[in-house]
Amino acid sequence: MYGPSKIAKQVLRGGAALLLACLLCASMPVRAESARMLVPVGHTVGIKLFSRGVLVVRLSEGGTPARACGLQTGDVIVKCGGTAVTSTEQFQTLLQEGGAKGAADLQVRRDGGSVTLSVEPEQNDQGVYCIGAWIRDSMAGIGTMTYYDPATGAFGALGHGITDTDTAMLMPFSNGAILPSTVKAVKRGEAGAAGELRGDFDLSRDVGTLYANTTSGIFGILETPPEEEAVPVGTALPGPAVIRANVRGDEVREYRVEILKVVSGSADGRDLVLSVTDPELLAATGGIVQGMSGSPILQSGKLVGAVTHVLLNDPQKGYGILIENMLKAAESGAD
Repeated sequence: MYGPSKIAKQVLRGGAALLLACLLCASMPVRAESARMLVPVGHTVGIKLFSRGVLVVRLSEGGTPARACGLQTGDVIVKCGGTAVTSTEQFQTLLQEGGAKGAADLQVRRDGGSVTLSVEPEQNDQGVYCIGAWIRDSMAGIGTMTYYDPATGAFGALGHGITDTDTAMLMPFSNGAILPSTVKAVKRGEAGAAGELRGDFDLSRDVGTLYANTTSGIFGILETPPEEEAVPVGTALPGPAVIRANVRGDEVREYRVEILKVVSGSADGRDLVLSVTDPELLAATGGIVQGMSGSPILQSGKLVGAVTHVLLNDPQKGYGILIENMLKAAESGAD
């Protein structure tokens, strides 16, 4: 058995060891985590995106095979007769091949699940087998690149997803690319009518490939790094800020805006409410117009977000997404 003195010595030794450990920890330097550095781009790009399967955007009126089998607007047809559907043209070919045999099975993605439908195509007056559905397999347009990550070569753009114009649904992503773009004209925004940037695409070459189309932006890998300097990522606060935008030719400029509100918990790219205050941008565009989606927002020299939407009744005002939400979407889209 330990006597009182031996117990005391054990306690003292333990206390001394604990004190030494605390002193060692206290003397070790604490490294501050360095801020993530991104290049705020602000230049327009042409965008082309191809869907995985074909999206049903409308059903013909009347008693069509599509309606009879239960096909719905917003369905994505991924297989026909067991063969993967890759384009509208290929789907038409599959219908012609299967139409003479009678009913064909369609594998459809709907509301995150899979449904199998049996459709029996009918011949029209030209002898072509049809089912009575309007479908789409691709989208193209103009938008703005938000950032480039020099550490990974990745970029983010738009701040919102590419959606189908008829159904407003996020286009199911297969592959895509971005193209060089130059702004040729601007349709000014007015109350009740959104303006837009009108640009030319260089269809002869791609400058980057897409890997994701998400509700918080499109993401990909850029072939050639931009020349602009990287800046730290920051946190948006109400107050003065600037956006980088390309509204004339190849020129990217900074324009003054005011962040009116930061909305917590938003899930649709409306994290910020902002107002354009720069007289030159107001004169050129009337405020925020289509094609400016993705324009980076900088505050106190830090990248804090991107422009996403315009208020139709007041084009001087619009919404933006926090850069942290774009970056989360970029990481999940790359998985």
